[in-house]
Amino acid sequence: MRLDKFDLNLLIALELLLEEQNVTRAAQRLNLTQSAMSAALGRLRLALNDELLVPHGRRMVATPHALALLPMVSEAVRNLRVLISGATAFDPATSDRRFEIAASDYVATVLLGPLLPRLKAEAPRVDINIALPTRQTGVLLEDGKLDFQLTPEQFLIADHPSELLFEERHVVVGWAQNPVFLGDLTEERYYACGHVAVRITGVPSFAERHMLTTDDRRRIEVTAPSFSLVPWLLPGTGLLALMHERLARVFAPLLPLTIRPAPAFLPAMPPMREMIQYHAARASDAGMLWFKDRLIAAARNDQALPA
Repeated sequence: MRLDKFDLNLLIALELLLEEQNVTRAAQRLNLTQSAMSAALGRLRLALNDELLVPHGRRMVATPHALALLPMVSEAVRNLRVLISGATAFDPATSDRRFEIAASDYVATVLLGPLLPRLKAEAPRVDINIALPTRQTGVLLEDGKLDFQLTPEQFLIADHPSELLFEERHVVVGWAQNPVFLGDLTEERYYACGHVAVRITGVPSFAERHMLTTDDRRRIEVTAPSFSLVPWLLPGTGLLALMHERLARVFAPLLPLTIRPAPAFLPAMPPMREMIQYHAARASDAGMLWFKDRLIAAARNDQALPA
């Protein structure tokens, strides 16, 4: 089939069909009905002269030709996304663009949440999809499937631009009636308490990565899958947690918590540098620049981030 006769939208459907090897899941990812995705598969089979997906029991399995096509299709879709995003004019008042962002629940709470009313006032039709960072975040950014990742500097990927959003300190947080806070938080009393640690999708947080490089004597009694869950685990217990100061101050009015500076006997933890990173090919895209500027302005605004 000649290129001028081929519907390029079918490439996106083909990529999802080959990734999922399941018509229903591919349809869900593209917000199509199952019948529409089945019709797209039929058109692809005709255009490419291959079955692409064949039944195997209750599953669909990609043909050898389809598996050979997948990396080429993914690269073509990635390049088309970069081309279109770079060429599209952006008017926030009328745009219906969707921004894909990888960010922890911590950043969503202290930055994106306070910023959202202003974003929606300026760009009422813009959609924002926030996904938790995973081990695949860098790959998604490279492939053009992600607009931004908001992440500590240590998690940046090479060869793509980034800018500083803000610096963050860590503090010790616990239940307000925890006896450990009745006097000085001594080394002996601190290490006698149980502690809460955070691992998101199995990846240690910035604080935990730092502590793992030291002679960490904490007794981790609870591991949480998100930062915003930690404050809810502390009331009524003797547990302590190393938390981002901004996040701790968001929860302090809501829960009976005490916040103390990180004691001097702990291994010195440098300030966490929270960064914004985006694909190099999108550095001049008008919509990306608009969104990035709003994030940076909010990050440096004391009203957006409790201090």
